[in-house]
Amino acid sequence: MTLAVVIFVTVALGASLQRISGMGMGLIGGPILSLFLGPVEGIMVVNVLAFINAIMSTYSVRRDVDWKKFAIIAAPMVIGAIPGAFLIKAISGSLLQVIVGSLLLIALAVVTLGQRYVPVVRGTGPAVTAGIVGGFMNTLAGIAGPAITVYAQASRWEQRAYASTLQPIFIVSAFVSIVVKSATGAGSIEHISALAWAGGVVAMFIGIFLGSKVANKVPRDKARALALGLATLGGISVLARGAIGLIQ
Repeated sequence: MTLAVVIFVTVALGASLQRISGMGMGLIGGPILSLFLGPVEGIMVVNVLAFINAIMSTYSVRRDVDWKKFAIIAAPMVIGAIPGAFLIKAISGSLLQVIVGSLLLIALAVVTLGQRYVPVVRGTGPAVTAGIVGGFMNTLAGIAGPAITVYAQASRWEQRAYASTLQPIFIVSAFVSIVVKSATGAGSIEHISALAWAGGVVAMFIGIFLGSKVANKVPRDKARALALGLATLGGISVLARGAIGLIQ
């Protein structure tokens, strides 16, 4: 029951923030569910719920999606997902938590503190690279968004189109991560209870509904700042827990 409540609150908050700012499910769900379920199962749950959430979000913003950029970024994600899955199998849970927490904090630092230093880029190469890195990070930590955000800042991608195009990209990144981890034996969700799944799905609908109601009232930058702040706290917690596990 405790786990179901944690999943419910986490997913509702993540889905609401994603509807408002374009990101939230992976940023919030990744670190929190990694703490309660472990770095493998926790991220698998995030991948599944993010997949469903992104499908619903994509429908609502479909008119603003840049489908050409979507194809360029999404197609190479499997290239990054494969080594991510094999890395999960090769290392301990504590080390994986350290890597997940570190990746999240580094990505957040680049997206926030380092955004002014990101150079302008052009062409398909940077977009393909963003897709590969996003696939790797999503498989390990459930966070494809920061890698795409860095590319969006570097390419001066217009905010509305970028936030909308993120949604179908999240569909692909989550699907690829689930399939690759399942096929390689790097992850499984068979031990997650039906109650936890039911709570997660209901919370997702509630979060999207609430996010839709306040999306035009809450500035995107404030919602994004909240999501990044909560993700930072979660990343620190996951990193600390992994480090303690390595020491013991």
